Amino acid sequence: MDGTVEGDRALLDQAALTGESMPVSVEGGHDVMSGSTNAGEAFHLRVTRAAADSTYAGIVRLVEAAQASKAPMARLADRYSMLFLVVTVALATAAWWLTGDPIRAVAVLVVATPCPLILAVPVALVAGLSRGAHFGVLIKGAKALEALARINTLILDKTGTLTDGRPQIVSIVTIGNLTKDEVLHYAAALDQASKHPIAQAIVAAARASGVELPVPQRVVETPGEGVTGTIDGRRVVVGGAAFVAAQTGASDPDGTVIAAGSVVVALAVDGELMGHIIMADALRSGTTGLLAGLRQLGITRILLATGDRRAVAEAVTEGLGLDAVRSDLTPDQKVLLVLTERKNGPVMMVGDGVNDAPALAAADIGVAMGARGAAASAEAADVVLLVDHLDRLLPGIEIAQRSRRIAVESVVAGIGLSILGMIAAALGYLTPVQGALAQEVIDVAVILNALRALRIVPRTPGQLDDEADAANTSPLSPATQPGP
Repeated sequence: MDGTVEGDRALLDQAALTGESMPVSVEGGHDVMSGSTNAGEAFHLRVTRAAADSTYAGIVRLVEAAQASKAPMARLADRYSMLFLVVTVALATAAWWLTGDPIRAVAVLVVATPCPLILAVPVALVAGLSRGAHFGVLIKGAKALEALARINTLILDKTGTLTDGRPQIVSIVTIGNLTKDEVLHYAAALDQASKHPIAQAIVAAARASGVELPVPQRVVETPGEGVTGTIDGRRVVVGGAAFVAAQTGASDPDGTVIAAGSVVVALAVDGELMGHIIMADALRSGTTGLLAGLRQLGITRILLATGDRRAVAEAVTEGLGLDAVRSDLTPDQKVLLVLTERKNGPVMMVGDGVNDAPALAAADIGVAMGARGAAASAEAADVVLLVDHLDRLLPGIEIAQRSRRIAVESVVAGIGLSILGMIAAALGYLTPVQGALAQEVIDVAVILNALRALRIVPRTPGQLDDEADAANTSPLSPATQPGP
């Protein structure tokens, strides 16, 4: 339910709704949206809207409307089946009418095999689904796999998708006589007593580096602001710069400059400011190579769509070469963006939050980060990444493309052989029994060809780069042309 904060303040994680990766301090009297997560101490909430009228319920209605208006995807087999039927009946009728021999018409009907459409196409696509699951990509059905193979435009969410979704240490700035390791040591030791997500991220970083943390004493926490306590007999204060300054009277004379979207955690020891820990929701490693690989797989347009602030979105995506960055978006604005981008071709939307669910449902292909994403987004999506790695998109798309290619090969080869057999039967070269045997041979051949999709081995981003370089280097390129 939506409501209003009663009391001084509440510390809320609104990442699933707004894309803001850092917890937000909401003052008393301000509104709180349903779908937010309490990241601090317990607080009183005065409900102002019934569940049916809440923000979360509105997002659910957006998802339902997007799914209802989504155009059905045409199956590969559906597009060819009627044409094959017309050709078969026409050949059988022509053979009987021109020769007066009904046996030839029967032979044409017997040798005609729709199995490349009825069996080979589903076999290739289902094999592709199985192969995708092997690489951590759950594709919900053959129609979704066919659509995934034809994507032209990719829209990415920021928090939890393009970024890790959790605060990480970007840098440590020392001010006093402590080293960076010592700054981390004191801050992490005291933050063991805090439930704040940023505090827990500092503790996790210290433990990952093998630091042994002493137990803090005389701990007092001010929710959402900072912690004070004693470490190894020294009085330590950790928290926001304003909180540390209020507790100790110490401030940074030069002022630490931080990038948009970052959070500064100040540390004071024995009343003196010792350093700042800069935290941010970092970009996933390998993102640049991932985007390059996606373009090599045929995606011509890549955009960022986030509910976060413009400055944060631009700071995160700097140097990535995205075609557009859209920020401060509400769930219905993300849906509108998806519908607008359809003029450039089929659209894929990738997200993980509750606010992404309507756009995932509206896109030709919605992809959800299933490992740590919201259940609502996984339910609305056509594809779910079973591991928390965005680079799973590469094998997923390539498997879809190659599975569809194998299915088309099976259709062309199978129907082509069947038409040749029908022509031979119409000319009297095949009897009905021989036509039946030829039909079985064609069926087995196309099904075996379709099963090749089980052995698809997706290329790595490095292999894609090598192939692109090879394609761009011709024997008569300037680097290899013979001299005059």
